[in-house]
Amino acid sequence: MLSTRERGRAGVVVSGVVQDRREWIGTRPGRGPGRAEGHGGNIVTITNRQVAEHAFLLPLYEDDYFPDHVLDRGRAVLLRLCERIEAERPGDLAALYRMTEGATEEFNALEAEFEAAGSEIETVAREEIGEAFWFIAQAYGFADADGEQLIAAREW
Repeated sequence: MLSTRERGRAGVVVSGVVQDRREWIGTRPGRGPGRAEGHGGNIVTITNRQVAEHAFLLPLYEDDYFPDHVLDRGRAVLLRLCERIEAERPGDLAALYRMTEGATEEFNALEAEFEAAGSEIETVAREEIGEAFWFIAQAYGFADADGEQLIAAREW
């Protein structure tokens, strides 16, 4: 359950799923933090409640410097990572790190899109993205995961 502070920051809890503030006011219909378009355009639903209730990258969405359409792609990367963890259930940190390496490389590819939109993955974004990877590891039971190792493949 989210604390009052987290709830105010994350959005509105509706039927156990946090809805991003932008979605709540109707500007992002059909896409909550626990949902993303997966491969082939299929909607993916995350079963881990802690992850499903988490509003990934919210501080970046609240800053006009970061373009929403690129953040949407970054959030989708994180949710695909969660989907993969739920499907493959990595048995150790080495397996988790292999999964996060691929997701980190997807963020590397997004750097050009940030730049094309007049933005970049700078300090605030780096920290927020890194925290999202760490949050995912913790939520799936990898309490000993090293935050830097989770995003070791980063070029940002």
